[in-house]
Amino acid sequence: MAEITAAMVKELREATGLGMMECKKALTEAGGDLKKAEELMRIKSGAKASKVAGRVAAEGAIGVYIAGDGKSGAMVEVNCETDFVAKDSNFTAFVSAVAAAAAQSGATDVDALSGSAASGGTLGSVREGLVMKLGENISVRRFVRIAAQGRLAHYVHGSKIGVLIDFEGGDEQLGKDLAMHIAASKPICVDSTQVSSDLIAKEREIYTAQAKESGKPDNIVAKMVDGRIAKYLAEVTLLGQPFVKNPDETVEKLLKGKQAKVHAFHMYVVGEGIEKKKDDFVAEVMAAAGGV
Repeated sequence: MAEITAAMVKELREATGLGMMECKKALTEAGGDLKKAEELMRIKSGAKASKVAGRVAAEGAIGVYIAGDGKSGAMVEVNCETDFVAKDSNFTAFVSAVAAAAAQSGATDVDALSGSAASGGTLGSVREGLVMKLGENISVRRFVRIAAQGRLAHYVHGSKIGVLIDFEGGDEQLGKDLAMHIAASKPICVDSTQVSSDLIAKEREIYTAQAKESGKPDNIVAKMVDGRIAKYLAEVTLLGQPFVKNPDETVEKLLKGKQAKVHAFHMYVVGEGIEKKKDDFVAEVMAAAGGV
């Protein structure tokens, strides 16, 4: 069997981006054949990807891609396990590739998206290689694709909150300002007509119970509840909220002044709804030391 030299390990490591010991082990198994060792590592990367697939991936990044004409685009959430990996250049490049594929492919779900062509194979195979290289579970959680009625604008805050908005009128700065406002104020929809009737009914039920405790007549209670509902709708709708850059005017007033309109928006927050694992570091240290 050929001698496994440091130069061979270095060459394989540069070719695969994987760890030194993993490269040396693959070279030994391949009898010093670099090409065969690389093939072995690619095969094993899938096994490693499966091995870590059960670990909670609640960190990550939001990626956005908008076509040059501003008429179509996509937003994605890609998760990993730690913020350290979320900032890795290989991970951020993958997020950008996923966003572009989501916008340009006809994929309708994450499974179909994983089969999209990417540099070096498919998004799925690139993901598996990245899992092997970075040693963390990495997953494409969700994506949204938009064909704009007007044109698209976006804002990503620290890679953790992303907004993609379809608007018309105004200028590019208005689009960015609106997206930034949504990221900061987190409305649930554009206007009151889009708020679920079930949600309004539930809020009305709560407000009615609260108002009745005042002991006021039913007609006064009804007016109090109507006022609370109006305030609630202003708080949760984009048009009803005070504009973050000028709280003296609502977003609705801002848009009227610019002769602009918002058709729709989407907002993603990294890890939203994912239950994060709580590490018991004391237990881990004791276990590693052989303690009880």
